[in-house]
Amino acid sequence: MKTFPLPSTLLPLLVFLLLGLFRPSASLRPIRDRPSVVTSATWSDENALFKRDEAELNPYYWNITGIYRGTWCFMGPANGSSKFVDSSGFQGVSVLELLSKPSKLQGVHYVTGSITFQDLFDNEREHARLRIEGVYVWPFRQLRMVANSGGDGPFPEEEYFRSNPYHLLGMFSNQVYPDPLKGNNGEKNALTKELEKYCNVEIAAKVSRISASQIEGEHDKYRFEGLTEAPALDSDGECFTPILLNASSINVDVYYNKAVNYTLMVTFISFLQVLLHIRQMEHSNSQFGASKVSLIMIGQQAIMDAYLCLLHLAAGVVVESLFNAFATAAFFKFVVFSIFEMRYFLAIWKATRPASSSENWEVMRRELSVLYSRFYGILVGGILVTYELRVFLRAIVFLAYSFWVPQIVTNIIKDTRKPLHPQYILGMSATRLAIPLYVFGCPSNFLRIEADKWWCICLTVFVAVQAGILLVQHYFGSRCFIPRQILPEKYCYHRKVESNSQATDCVICMASIDLSRRYDYMVTPCEHLFHSGCLQRWMDIKMECPTCRRSLPPA
Repeated sequence: MKTFPLPSTLLPLLVFLLLGLFRPSASLRPIRDRPSVVTSATWSDENALFKRDEAELNPYYWNITGIYRGTWCFMGPANGSSKFVDSSGFQGVSVLELLSKPSKLQGVHYVTGSITFQDLFDNEREHARLRIEGVYVWPFRQLRMVANSGGDGPFPEEEYFRSNPYHLLGMFSNQVYPDPLKGNNGEKNALTKELEKYCNVEIAAKVSRISASQIEGEHDKYRFEGLTEAPALDSDGECFTPILLNASSINVDVYYNKAVNYTLMVTFISFLQVLLHIRQMEHSNSQFGASKVSLIMIGQQAIMDAYLCLLHLAAGVVVESLFNAFATAAFFKFVVFSIFEMRYFLAIWKATRPASSSENWEVMRRELSVLYSRFYGILVGGILVTYELRVFLRAIVFLAYSFWVPQIVTNIIKDTRKPLHPQYILGMSATRLAIPLYVFGCPSNFLRIEADKWWCICLTVFVAVQAGILLVQHYFGSRCFIPRQILPEKYCYHRKVESNSQATDCVICMASIDLSRRYDYMVTPCEHLFHSGCLQRWMDIKMECPTCRRSLPPA
């Protein structure tokens, strides 16, 4: 009788299942024969499959697809037969990305993905990221995987993991992936290539379920507990001491909700900033009112909003499942930056150059081109500087939040009166603090950045001090906190005049002036009398005498 040989891919699978199902080994026994580290239901328990509830026999009952983060540690010191004898670390961080698919065999899932060992060897803090594939026998909660050394292309199912919203953490925080692994597009480093060339990495693990946390409102999570071995391919020794592996699944739904709530907060803040800008533009709607506002202050805030717009847009492009949420936040930041702040920026520039606005169009266009080239040059240069100095991100953010300082200095130099509305000062200070306080101060932020309470307190106090100085200047004068001895001489509008030397009618309100009360009236250098309130409101609009149009000194 004619016989047919078995396919080459089917024979190893049959041998693997026979060894796994009929060998009397413990649940976490590695693929190589070694004492177990955790004991539980054995592979040889023939009745275990039939003791399960019918709901548990569903092949989709425990879907272990997802991202897992945990720790690894060596079982003992490196021995002389280890190929990588410089293994000096005792523990580190591990990240697993797994994609599970049901196979034709009932109860067996085919699993692919990658595993990352952070600081596996003390060699310039290198990290190993390996492709892995294997099977997950869900009735027994057993996972057996081996490293796959095929090709230099992207990791298996790379597109799936990139679409996972938790991957956003790898761009902003080192709490998930270390710096050497960010942005490598799946390329292997030297350590990974060495492990794949000389070692046969094997992983045996047991999967267990963690009950839901009622405090955090999370769903059920899964935990891996297992052992990783790496026998050398060219000898009987080992590449490194066996590694104990523990990892827990990341609840993507909770992360997704946190990210969406964050984008809603940014959208609401942007809407409030639009209203505050409208209020401030109404407060300084005249040419003289706009000239009192610092051009650097508005430009600095515009650059900050432009950066936030680009960051949210980039986050939406990277994480496709959150594109709508982040794109909405980016759109509102774009509206604040391009429509309101840039329009106000241009109005202030025109107000500070009244002669240029009356000149021909060619001169104004030339000056506008210089203005915009400087602005966008600073914008692009700031991106490059921030990238190079990203290690000092907190210091850069702290420096960027000195946006009120140019206005404080402008008030002192020009001795301006009430350039900003108090609602604008308080509202912008509060809304601009919301994002950094969330990112660096909220313990459960979606970026998983460790909270820094003292940095947040210092930033809040820094911005509050700036806003307080502006409010003091608004109500008590721009130079009220500077000693009079170092100030230049200032014209006194409340000098005493004779009651019969001038007409006692205010030309602004057409009411009589009581000269018996000195601080109820003001006298201009051109000897014209007005009510104090009338002239102060007039000077908030223009610094000209209402009667003779002569320039007036600061009050």
